[in-house]
Amino acid sequence: MACLLASSSSTGTAMFPRQNKPRSWVSFLFLGIYLTSLPVFAKPDSLKDVTDGNWEEILAGEWMIEFYAPWCPACQQLQPVWKEFADWGEDMGVNIAKVDVTEQPGLSGRFIITSLPTIYHCKDGVFRKYQGARSKDDFLSFVDEQKWTAVEPVSSWFGPSSFLMNSMSALFKLSMFIRRCHNYMTEQLGIPVWGSYVIFGLATLFSGLALGLLLVFIADFVFPSRRFSAPNYYQKKQTEQARLIQQQDEDHEADGEEDDDEEEEEEDGDQDDVWRRRRGSPEGRPEPKGQGYSDEALRKRVIGSREEDEEDT
Repeated sequence: MACLLASSSSTGTAMFPRQNKPRSWVSFLFLGIYLTSLPVFAKPDSLKDVTDGNWEEILAGEWMIEFYAPWCPACQQLQPVWKEFADWGEDMGVNIAKVDVTEQPGLSGRFIITSLPTIYHCKDGVFRKYQGARSKDDFLSFVDEQKWTAVEPVSSWFGPSSFLMNSMSALFKLSMFIRRCHNYMTEQLGIPVWGSYVIFGLATLFSGLALGLLLVFIADFVFPSRRFSAPNYYQKKQTEQARLIQQQDEDHEADGEEDDDEEEEEEDGDQDDVWRRRRGSPEGRPEPKGQGYSDEALRKRVIGSREEDEEDT
């Protein structure tokens, strides 16, 4: 009986083999599908983007910042090197960042970017412009050996957080806004180029007039004139005007009296001249030239001529 059971068990095992091996493959298959369905946590990008909204983050810590433009050939050549350098940034404790000046015109004006690519080193808000070679080893040695200490920092007057650079940033943003409006009007609305210029000219004119009028109102409100703010200003003004009018009338009358006196003097002088000419000779004729008589001598001569006339009569 035991032999029969043993033989039957052995034959049953032979007739129905175990299915362990196929089940293991199925398990591995399901495990692979499960793992692939899990979310992939990739390594974060070590190269950071700086924008107008988060640029103040670079004022803390140590940073290396590249200013570039997508259309710049030199910037395109530098991108692979800059990405390799960024992979070393976390190990060295340095933040590696980039700025697209075509998308961030405010930062372009804030840092006065005149050439591309431009690289800045920043340590706790102190900026220095990188002027060395542009290879990964040069970047690493510049940071690791602290070669940036030999570079003169940017003046605080021209720092990105100064009032002057804030104004430059606003100016660059305004210029980019005007450019986009110009492109929209010429490309989307179909307005000719000269029409866009006319619109911007009129807008500039009216905005300048409005701004000037606003400044006048503000100045008059903050610093009012003392003479207009005086309570008796208008009374004083009327009194002063009346006094000026009276003075003008007096001057006019005085001028008239002087003219009358001058006319009388001229008439008296004419009469004297006539009398002198008439008494110049006994016959009442003018005195011949060359005879210079004084007034006393003339009187004596006239009296003598009269006495002679009386004796003849």
